[in-house]
Amino acid sequence: MTAPTEGSGRAPLVPNARDFWGGLALVGIAALAFWGARDLPGGRGASFGPGTAPRLFAGLLGAAGALVAVLGLVSRERAPLGYTARAPLLILASVLVFAATIRPAGLLIATFVAVLVASAASAETRWREAVPWAAVLSGACALLFSLALKLPIPLLPGA
Repeated sequence: MTAPTEGSGRAPLVPNARDFWGGLALVGIAALAFWGARDLPGGRGASFGPGTAPRLFAGLLGAAGALVAVLGLVSRERAPLGYTARAPLLILASVLVFAATIRPAGLLIATFVAVLVASAASAETRWREAVPWAAVLSGACALLFSLALKLPIPLLPGA
């Protein structure tokens, strides 16, 4: 069976295919995270352990993905299926930049640069807003990880 075309008069099987397939992709990533955390102790019932956070976040991601997929099925908006590699590549680059700079540059600088690289993923980015936002997120990460959680992550180079 062929997919209906724009002028065929028939409604498409999936009105918003971008949301539907994106939601299914998130559910797949969540399933992969559950599988990856299968041998970690904790996270089942009232017991906490190294497996608690991965399972919790995978569950939240899976639920959000299922919601997005369902909304893609019931949506009346027909989003085009166009795709560019810019956003996924720059988001991946931001994660890699963070991983490469966290030890030598410290948490503040690594977070700041990673947020700016991730901001470049959108063509709508306004740099006058992105730079202060990167500074705010860097400060929030420093407060959370160094002060609140007391993790031994250097804030600045050589610290």
